[in-house]
Amino acid sequence: MKIAHVGSVWFSIPPKNYGGTESVVAKIVEEQVAKGNQVTLLASGDSKTTAKLVSFVPEALIEKGVPWMAHQKSWYHLFKSIEYVKNQHFDVIHLHLSSSSDLYIFPIIAELSLPFICTLHSPFPFDLCGQPGWQGDADKYYVEWLQKVPMVAISEKAQKEVPYPLDFVGVVHHGLPKDSFIEKVQPAGDYFLWLGRIVGLKGVHVAIEAAKKAGVKLILAGIVDRSLKTSYEYYTNVVAPLIDGDQIQYIGPANAAQKFELYSKAKALLNPILWEEPFGMVMIEAMAAGCPSISFGRGSVPEIVKHDVNGYVVDNVDQMVECMKKIDTLDRTAVRDFAKSHFSVEAQVENYDKMYKIVIDRNRIKGEQQ
Repeated sequence: MKIAHVGSVWFSIPPKNYGGTESVVAKIVEEQVAKGNQVTLLASGDSKTTAKLVSFVPEALIEKGVPWMAHQKSWYHLFKSIEYVKNQHFDVIHLHLSSSSDLYIFPIIAELSLPFICTLHSPFPFDLCGQPGWQGDADKYYVEWLQKVPMVAISEKAQKEVPYPLDFVGVVHHGLPKDSFIEKVQPAGDYFLWLGRIVGLKGVHVAIEAAKKAGVKLILAGIVDRSLKTSYEYYTNVVAPLIDGDQIQYIGPANAAQKFELYSKAKALLNPILWEEPFGMVMIEAMAAGCPSISFGRGSVPEIVKHDVNGYVVDNVDQMVECMKKIDTLDRTAVRDFAKSHFSVEAQVENYDKMYKIVIDRNRIKGEQQ
């Protein structure tokens, strides 16, 4: 099958450090190539892939210090990408919607004659610019085009949270490649872990509160997005004063190898999210290394964490602390096995093949009726 993926240019694919959506896209592309598909990835020029890479912007924007509200290069990339796929022969086009500027693609793709789907990686609203307290209402103006686009949600919860009547063709959970699953699970070390992008909704301060109440060591690993004022102020004013370098340690961003090492030795991942997160990649990454997750039961968490099997689903800090005390009762090998059987990229790609068949059949029927 000839497949074109239109990714973002905000981060490279895969990202150098943080970039949840870009990590997911990279894994899908590599698995599809391994299965013998002819795959083209439209992304920033510093992306690394075994697929054919087509780039209109040489370097990822965030990694070059471009702020989120500077949409011009992102728009250029999207327009040129659709112009490119229109002039090539692809069996299906796969779009990835995750940031505000991605909405620009829908007026130019809604009437595309080729079969295509779009994975909704982030929740609405998309009309955001990073300015504290500001949220626009432009999303509703794009609904006339969004309704014409076959959508894939990344969790059942994410689909239910969409405030518009979109055309969902299915739900596909994220997955990890074979080499992400540790072969021999290691005994837990002496610390708990929080990992991700350091923003308020990820609950870093809550994880710190839980660790202090439990009297345990907590390692924080992740990126501070200095291009977002809210992110930088949250780290500076809320998180940094709580870091003592002993019980609470911040080690900065972690690349793929460092993350795997951290997961494999952590007693558990603390994941006290404060929003309806569509899908938490950190949870399945941790489980792949035998590390259970203690997570607030919001967003997709109940679809990923099976309570008392591969982690714990809790409602508040006190419950999190109680589960931290009994974390050693969980079988870390069983945690790894659960992730391997439920969240593999092989299963993810097979499910996307089903989504592709749906839109290809729709497109064929539409062509026959014209």
